[in-house]
Amino acid sequence: MSQATNTVRVVIDGRIIEAQGLRRTTTVLDFLREHQHRSGTKEGCAEGDCGACTVLVGTLNTAGDAVDYIAVNSCMQLLPTLDGKSLKTVESLKRADGSLHPVQQALVGCHGTQCGFCTPGFAMSLAGLMQVLPTPSRQQVNDALQGNLCRCTGYRPIVDAALEASAAGAAALKLDDSADLPLLRQIRRDAAPTYSLDGELLVQPVVRTRKGSSFTSPANLAELDKALQDAPGATLLAGSTEIGLQVNKQFHRPEHIVYLGNVAELQRVQTTPAAWRVGASVSLERVLTLVHADWPDFAEVLRRFGSPPIRSTATLAGNIANGSPIGDSMPCLMALGATLVLRRAGRTRRVAMDAFYTGMKAHVLQADELIEAVEIPRRQAGEVFVAHKVSKRFDQDISAICAAARYTLQDGRLRGLRLAVNGVTPFPQRVPALESLLEGRAPDSITAAEVDAVVATAFPARDGLRGTWAYRSLVARNLVLRFIGNEEAALA
Repeated sequence: MSQATNTVRVVIDGRIIEAQGLRRTTTVLDFLREHQHRSGTKEGCAEGDCGACTVLVGTLNTAGDAVDYIAVNSCMQLLPTLDGKSLKTVESLKRADGSLHPVQQALVGCHGTQCGFCTPGFAMSLAGLMQVLPTPSRQQVNDALQGNLCRCTGYRPIVDAALEASAAGAAALKLDDSADLPLLRQIRRDAAPTYSLDGELLVQPVVRTRKGSSFTSPANLAELDKALQDAPGATLLAGSTEIGLQVNKQFHRPEHIVYLGNVAELQRVQTTPAAWRVGASVSLERVLTLVHADWPDFAEVLRRFGSPPIRSTATLAGNIANGSPIGDSMPCLMALGATLVLRRAGRTRRVAMDAFYTGMKAHVLQADELIEAVEIPRRQAGEVFVAHKVSKRFDQDISAICAAARYTLQDGRLRGLRLAVNGVTPFPQRVPALESLLEGRAPDSITAAEVDAVVATAFPARDGLRGTWAYRSLVARNLVLRFIGNEEAALA
């Protein structure tokens, strides 16, 4: 292995751990088990589905007086993304006197474990939840455990344990990070640009090997532009939910990685009466919270996108750039009329979301161009927005089809209708033929046969792993009729 010239520094339970000489694509899970000997964190699936590897990543808040935690799947997070942050594992829950954390004690008391392999992940998800919600409802507990699978215990005693633990109170549930705070201040990454004696902007990689490979973590857009200039064709890393899969399943080792998670401008959300401007590094969880009041159906699609550990790291821009034919966010954004701000070498251009894709996994991004922000329109008076995802499992599953529509009703007729789908097309896209059929019509005048005829010509007839063409076309027709309020036609 090539020797790293730089060091990843992370705080673990009151100690600064310096990781040197490790592969840039070392996962947090492998670092914990193989180098820190913290074997409580387990590998189950290595793809973010089972939750056995759940840990808490802490970031110093803006004021520098507290730590904000998110639950993450350590199997997919790359170690250099933790530089300047803290890490809590199931071993961190033990009290100074050796006693168990209330969550652990409740899991014992409620018989919430059998083989025990998944238990550390459940304990960490629940401990993370109770840092922000000390007295969660049963539904909030269920939501927090979306990404934790148990094959032997059953979920009822685990949920009962969570509710019993919450009775301990916020003070007892809080993680002890008093020793971590001064250390996090000490290793906090410098946000100010660094220049050479010649006035040249320097972007120091977090990891650089003797073979020339690098992991670079710019702090602002100027540094990001310079990093891409220095390493053309570098792999852009945001939430690691896609790159982590490639590392684990395909043993992918990108030569140069540029991490977007610390770029200050990409973490911002700007709000106006007309729209939100969401930076490329803003997590799906933040987007969900942002749009919930205006577009509750969009928020529900995002809630079902993945588990809390996935949503806390995955980004909206990353979902768009990956361009999966069954990507869930894209139909919603297309129906809403979202716009992408694309950046390359310091210059930006704006592209309508529905003009971004040119084919399956193909888009208009140029070499070394990235999505800087997503502009999402806000709800205006009289607007209707509906969206729904159909999948084999309700939670934690990929789409058979996801569809969304936005319109207004004027004098009982559909106006300004935008309809978009995934799953039945080679890439997420709007459906002009269906929009033309529905525009200006009264919802109760539209028949299932009319919609069927357009669906048959608008979508390529092909079966897939997640549904036959007959099934998907029927679901597409019924969703359209449901969206416009004509469910009687769908049942006819």
